[in-house]
Amino acid sequence: MEKLTTRQARRLALAKAGLLKPEWLGLPRRARGSGKQAREAAHKILEHFGYLQLDTVSIAGARSHALVLMSRLGGFDPRLGEELLRPGEPLFEYWGHEASWIPHSLYPAFEFRRRDFQQHPWWGDLIGQHPKVADRLRGRIRDEGALRSVDMEGSSSKGWWDLKISKRVATAMWSSGELAIRERHNFQRSFDLVERVIPDHLRSQPLTRSESFEILLLKALDGHGWATTGTLASTWRLRNCRDDLKSALERLQEKGKVLPCTLEIQALENRALKKAAGRTIQGWIQPTDLELAARLERIRPRKDRGVLLSPFDPVLWDRRRVELLFGFEQVLEIFKPAAQRVYGYFCLPVLAGEKLVARFDLKADRAQGQLQVLSRRYESSGNSTTVHSWEAEAAQSALETFQKSLGLQPRE
Repeated sequence: MEKLTTRQARRLALAKAGLLKPEWLGLPRRARGSGKQAREAAHKILEHFGYLQLDTVSIAGARSHALVLMSRLGGFDPRLGEELLRPGEPLFEYWGHEASWIPHSLYPAFEFRRRDFQQHPWWGDLIGQHPKVADRLRGRIRDEGALRSVDMEGSSSKGWWDLKISKRVATAMWSSGELAIRERHNFQRSFDLVERVIPDHLRSQPLTRSESFEILLLKALDGHGWATTGTLASTWRLRNCRDDLKSALERLQEKGKVLPCTLEIQALENRALKKAAGRTIQGWIQPTDLELAARLERIRPRKDRGVLLSPFDPVLWDRRRVELLFGFEQVLEIFKPAAQRVYGYFCLPVLAGEKLVARFDLKADRAQGQLQVLSRRYESSGNSTTVHSWEAEAAQSALETFQKSLGLQPRE
């Protein structure tokens, strides 16, 4: 049984996330402008992880999918992050971890999900319940072209989930693979017939469920380094698939593509981890990453320059994993009343070296060209008055870089 320490797994996670030396993964470090070179750089990041999770919140000046790219590509224009899904680009939108942009190369691997989602996972047989609505959508899209959500018929009532029936049915048809998202403009989706969006050669070569699980598990490990079965499953929304997961991992192990690997928990500056010190957790790793983890023991990640991360960054969305590897309580307080928030509405953690040292709650004012710091919290002290000098330096450098990327000035 192979073993990793918390520090080894943490450094490996950062390396595989492209946050140490992206050159080790063949990933770019910069992407200036919004032309071909910048698009290709963004595609390489997306291809590496296999997904770019989408989110609607833009209060910090950019949405999560742009923030993930900004944190890895120096000079990346956040506006390009909103425009990656366009006709002719090698991406499609589908259910990955959550709703995500996914490289074309993985389209055949989601055939099992399109079959499973013939009945919508939340709404059941919505298409069967509303056949006239589905037929009307098919006809309009066939004759008129791609159709935006806002242009669909019907009226919505009040309430978060009271969507227009047409929009629900279109979403169900997208989930089942009958429709596809052609593009997003101002974050509005345009639905089109799948044959007008997905190339023929991708639609004609679907993979079996077994083949798909193997491909998706390896792709998840490409982004994580070491991971538990639970993290691997969550990466691709593989819920209630215990037997499929177990069989796929056994086959991959027999092929020598993955190895079982135990994480030995070390106590960090975190009360919960101090209690857990000495425990072990079973996980998985690729043989080449086991070698990389050994090499990472000899490096010293520089900690004087920080980078702001989206709360939905690939290294942050699994909160239990973040606590294990970083001793950091990753919380999302969007849905809490303001008075109950500890850190803020949409906090961006600061990575410095191999530690998460602070978090900013930011509010962008495009009209005034300013970025306001609503809250600045340091992990070492729990407040902004007594901190290590290198943490303050790293956090400030992260903030200044972020402001520059957005083209905003600090609000005094």
